Amino acid sequence: MGWTYKKAGVDLEKVRKAHKRITRILKATYRLRRKKFGEVVLGVGHYASLLDIGGGRALALHADGVGSKVMIAQLMDKYDTVGIDCVAMNVNDLICMGAEPVAMVDYLVVEKSDDRMIADIMRGLSKGAKEAKVAILGGETAVMPDVVKGAVEGKGFDLAALSIGVVDKSNVIDGRKLASNDVIIGLRSSGIHSNGLTLARKVIFGSGATVDDHFDGSDRTIGEELLTPTKIYVKSVRSVLAAADVHAVAHITGGAYTKLRRFEEYANVGFEFDSLPTPPTIFPFVQRLGKVADEEMYRTFNMGIGMCLFVAPEDVDIALRVCELKGDKAVVVGKVTRKRGIIIKTPSGRWIVP
Repeated sequence: MGWTYKKAGVDLEKVRKAHKRITRILKATYRLRRKKFGEVVLGVGHYASLLDIGGGRALALHADGVGSKVMIAQLMDKYDTVGIDCVAMNVNDLICMGAEPVAMVDYLVVEKSDDRMIADIMRGLSKGAKEAKVAILGGETAVMPDVVKGAVEGKGFDLAALSIGVVDKSNVIDGRKLASNDVIIGLRSSGIHSNGLTLARKVIFGSGATVDDHFDGSDRTIGEELLTPTKIYVKSVRSVLAAADVHAVAHITGGAYTKLRRFEEYANVGFEFDSLPTPPTIFPFVQRLGKVADEEMYRTFNMGIGMCLFVAPEDVDIALRVCELKGDKAVVVGKVTRKRGIIIKTPSGRWIVP
């Protein structure tokens, strides 16, 4: 019996049930803006929600945070990268809807007021904002010693943000254009990104390793690897959207490849990943150390692919070239199928349903 996300403390089935209940409760509020400015175009359940702002345009809204990656920052006493993660987790979801990210406001809650730590977090936010071409308009900083505790006494904090983008309603990408034989292009990740860290932490540190130790196949420490910022895909994805007919975009985050099930609401298709590249070394390291099953790995981690673009076969070459020009490694990883469901061929050659 190896480690699972559930054993580490995250039960994805309970999370999905909670999301369904949340959706039922929140949908009752949509009518409050019916036939008014800000009428709901697309609500809870996709990568971002959309509000009608007139002139054929919609406002895209999304909120996200850094998760338990903040604990790695505390253990490393290094805080200048998690802000990049916060920007990435927000803007990468906005672009999945075809939206141009415009602005963000952050929410930082700390155990104790620490000028150096707070300044470093803000520097990371600023660096990520420059990469994504968004303005950070301000936010809220709260000191809550009775609420927030961390991995290091006095260094506890949590970081999240609300982000906004704009999109022409005629250009919204929600997956309804998906068709069998569409090709799936995967953009390489920089590592674990900001999802699945709870499982990775429990496996690695539960074995007695520390952030200062090295791991097989890498000259970096465990802490350096886990703290590597989430890639920001705005330049590549926005450029591909302008150059090719993109039928769907998927940010591979919490729930990993199971996230593609959200497209079933919009198109009667399935997904087959038969050409995924060999994952970066951190993933097999975690898998071996925790005896984690293949199925668990592919429903918890991005496994080396942080973003997927779904395009018609004739647009594959241009999409790949554009990604390369914008500095992202992109490869064909699979195809859209007629049969609903998600199947994955692992590097070991085994087919799984995550």
